[in-house]
Amino acid sequence: MILLEPHNVIIQTTLSEKLVRPSALEVQFVDYDDVRFRLSTPERKTVVLLSMNIRCWGDLVKHGALDILKREYGSLVKDTAEPEFDVSLEIDLDQVPSDPEARESFVKSVSLLKRNALAAPFERAFQTQKELEASGSGQGELMQIHYRDEEAIYVQASADRVTVIFSTIFKEETDRILGKVFLQEFVDARRLPTIQNAPQVLYSSRDPPLEIRHVPGLRDTDDIGYVTFVLFPRHFANKPLAEGAISHIQLFRDYLHYHIKCSKAYMHSRMRHRVSEFQKVLNRAKTEVATGERKTVSGRTLVSR
Repeated sequence: MILLEPHNVIIQTTLSEKLVRPSALEVQFVDYDDVRFRLSTPERKTVVLLSMNIRCWGDLVKHGALDILKREYGSLVKDTAEPEFDVSLEIDLDQVPSDPEARESFVKSVSLLKRNALAAPFERAFQTQKELEASGSGQGELMQIHYRDEEAIYVQASADRVTVIFSTIFKEETDRILGKVFLQEFVDARRLPTIQNAPQVLYSSRDPPLEIRHVPGLRDTDDIGYVTFVLFPRHFANKPLAEGAISHIQLFRDYLHYHIKCSKAYMHSRMRHRVSEFQKVLNRAKTEVATGERKTVSGRTLVSR
């Protein structure tokens, strides 16, 4: 299985190139979940403006996204974002560290802009869980992140766990079947002794989990599925574990649909190969009709076809 990287490769590559050779820049591109980015040099070649537009920005701000971005990027975060975008970073290339390792770390951090913004509800849930665990009971706020049309992430903390629920749409019947098989493997794999410490995974089709059944506007159709992850305190016990959990879990929807498409592509390639082999067999099975000339006793020529 291929794991998707949380950072944006285009941002990483472009900034690395501009640090070596500054030049005029105007690049727009789209990441997973229809997140739009723009890299430009509106004033001078050594000042790069990185702007991001994300569908669920309002939800993220409500759960502390701006605080996290200011913690990670400090003065790089502009007070007013570029028009048609939600947040902008102004990067002065002359101020970037000259040490190769520090420079690489800085570029990698900037390329994690989307990941850091989406981390806000998860970090808040982890903090809330610790507070509820200390008090011995209670339940945190159900945070909703509507990051795609008709799809959302629901995050809620309780005294002993953090529950993360994904709703996802399967547009085709084939996707729904493959998705069900794929998700069932997530459920069954946890029975293996080597990965019993992994988060618990639950899957339900059409019927939403109990934690979100009270949420208004949920779809009740056969093309929707709900995937529930149960994170226990051991999964975010320290900073590296928490950061890893956030990076992997927020990419789960993209990971799922990416591998569904890869599975379909593989099956189609195998089908084309089998059809090609069958055609070769059929071609070899065709009998060739012999043609030639024969003469009778009287000297007449007969042509067989």
